[in-house]
Amino acid sequence: MNPKLTIGIPVRNGMPYLAETLQSVQGQTYGDFEILVIDDGSTDDTGEYLQSLRDPRLQVISQSNQGLTATLNRMLRECRTPWLVRLDADDIALPRRAASVARAIERAPEAGMFYSRAKHHDHANGVSLVRTTEGSPEELREQTRRGYLLSICHSSVVLNVRKTLDAGGYRFDYKVEDLDLWWRMALRNDIVFLPEITVAYRLNDASLCINGLRDVARNSLFVQYLLLSQLWGRPATNYAEVRPILDCILDERKLQYRERMWKAAICMSNRKYRQAALHMAVAARISPARFLSRCSYPVRQNKMIRVGESPAKFQQVSELLWPSRVARECVTPNI
Repeated sequence: MNPKLTIGIPVRNGMPYLAETLQSVQGQTYGDFEILVIDDGSTDDTGEYLQSLRDPRLQVISQSNQGLTATLNRMLRECRTPWLVRLDADDIALPRRAASVARAIERAPEAGMFYSRAKHHDHANGVSLVRTTEGSPEELREQTRRGYLLSICHSSVVLNVRKTLDAGGYRFDYKVEDLDLWWRMALRNDIVFLPEITVAYRLNDASLCINGLRDVARNSLFVQYLLLSQLWGRPATNYAEVRPILDCILDERKLQYRERMWKAAICMSNRKYRQAALHMAVAARISPARFLSRCSYPVRQNKMIRVGESPAKFQQVSELLWPSRVARECVTPNI
């Protein structure tokens, strides 16, 4: 029988972490899958390392630098199996991940997407869990219809290739291509949550999420704006026009809190526990309620995490976000 899974890894300058990532894939307890690696114009030793591997399941495609979104869309087009198991080039697939995915597909073959819990790589306690929206397909769809985005670790995702392409594939670069796909998939297909940890997500000092946190937060609001435009039947305008309005919606205290918590997480990954504690203390002072909510997350029963601001905030500036002069046809957004 032909494999039904492809483990897809986009990479650009992936060394030294890529070796550990691929070793985690090759060490799976379930081995009936293909491995697709697309090297997006690496300038380090990535290409040489990939050429040194001798695994009949491995397909390597090299291309000039196209960016993450274009690479992910090519991965969907090049995938030779019905299901694409996503993994970033510095993350770790836990040994039973492929087996869990295969079982999940048997139980829900018509799903559009699966995802699971994730943990921060090298963290040693319960705070290591990545905050994830947990719920049934119906609950995830309802939250999306209420105008909120889903918190899903990209490396934990398994995509139905055909249904993902039918939904339009990935759009946008700069760490919002995943958020934008999740809402479109949720409105069209069942997204199935697997209540187990299948991946370890690596944080490091070069993390784009921390170095460009304000841009990521603003771009996330743009994705929420696109969702609300769809839900409310209003024509979305382009990013450049709405960016100043989105800056007004940004919650500065939340941004400061998130920056401190990201820094704390990175310090913990590097075993700098004293510095991590200092960052967490500042975060707790900035937003005690958010800090207590984060600390209680591992033991909390309700984990329907919401991403984004209240849709009421968008309504307050609706005349600026959806001016009447805009034609009643959505402009293809472009970041």
